Amino acid sequence: MKTFVHIGIVAILTIVTQIGGIIWILSYGYFKISKRPITRWKKLFSFSILYLLSTLLIVPALAKLNGRVPLPITKSSNLIPHNYITPLLNRHYVKPKLRDQLYEVANETNFENRKLKLSYLDANFPFIDGFPLLPHLSHNDGRKVDLSFYYTQNNEEGNLKPSNTGYGFFVEPRNTEFNQSKECKLKGYWHYDYTKFLTLGTRHDLEFDQLNTKKLVTKIVADPLTQKILIEPHLKTRMNLSNNKIRFQGCHAVRHDDHIHHQIVQ
Repeated sequence: MKTFVHIGIVAILTIVTQIGGIIWILSYGYFKISKRPITRWKKLFSFSILYLLSTLLIVPALAKLNGRVPLPITKSSNLIPHNYITPLLNRHYVKPKLRDQLYEVANETNFENRKLKLSYLDANFPFIDGFPLLPHLSHNDGRKVDLSFYYTQNNEEGNLKPSNTGYGFFVEPRNTEFNQSKECKLKGYWHYDYTKFLTLGTRHDLEFDQLNTKKLVTKIVADPLTQKILIEPHLKTRMNLSNNKIRFQGCHAVRHDDHIHHQIVQ
C-alpha cells in the first residue's frame, strides 16, 4: 500500500511542479537506503528544504541550458508574479526572448503610469519541450505566458486582482454582447468555464480596467515577436481591438475573459 501512495505522490508532484516527483524519490530514497530511524514529519521537512533549494538555486541554472529562464519573482520589478505559488511550483519559465519582451512592455507601462506593473500567471515548466503544464493545453515550449487584466478600485488604477490564483473571475459579457461561454456550453463543452472553481477566493470590489488592459494588449500585438493573443470575443469587441493577432481560442479550451494568453513566434 505504501508503494502505491508514493507512486501517487510522485505523479501528482510531477504533474504540478515537474521536478517535485524527482525530489521526492531522491529525498525518501536516501532515508530508505540509509535506514536511519526518522519520523515522517522530518522526512517531509527534508523534502521541503531540498525542493526549495532546488527550485531557487539548481533549477534556474539547469533550465538555462534548456533555453529557458525564470521570470522575476520580486515585487521590486515592473514584471511581477500575480502570486508566489506560480514560481514556487516552477511554472514561470519562458524563452529568453519572451522574458525580454515582457520586461520591455512592463517597463514601458510603468513609465507611462507609475501605478501599474505587469502581472504574469502561468508560463511554462523549466524543462522538456512538449511536457504539459496542466490544465493548460499549449504551455509546453517556453513561448507562452498568461497575463493578468488590469482592474480599478473606486476608480483608482493599480495592480489588485479579483482572483487569488488569477483565474476564474470572469469579465462577463453584457446583454448586448455575444456570449461565447454560453455558446460553447450549448455545444457540449461543459468544461469551458470550469476555472471558476480554481480562484482560491475572490474579491468583488474591483472593476475591469478597460483602458489600461487595451493599452497592454495593443503594446503586445504591435511587437513583431508576438504570434497571437487569446481573449474572449466580447472583450475584443468591447475594447475595439482589430489586430488579427488577437484571436478566439476555441471551445475546446477554457474561457479567456479572466486573463490574456500571450504567445510568441518560434
